[in-house]
Amino acid sequence: MKESRTYPLRLPKSLKDAVERLSRQDRTSINQFVTTAVAEKVSALETARYFSDKRVRANFAAFDRVMRRRGGKPPREGDELS
Repeated sequence: MKESRTYPLRLPKSLKDAVERLSRQDRTSINQFVTTAVAEKVSALETARYFSDKRVRANFAAFDRVMRRRGGKPPREGDELS
């Protein structure tokens, strides 16, 4: 495990109560619950930034040309739309 550091976290009572209740239901410690919640938020923000960066570099005209082209191979078995 990488180095970890202590961070004093101040939460409103109502939020702390919810974290305590949910961590009990999840059968995890409060620390693990908060760590997972922060990791999920960081992941969501990083994913949004990644796709935003990709969108800036996208060539929509080229995409449209590829999508309009004819020919190619038919879908393989199992690739059907349902």
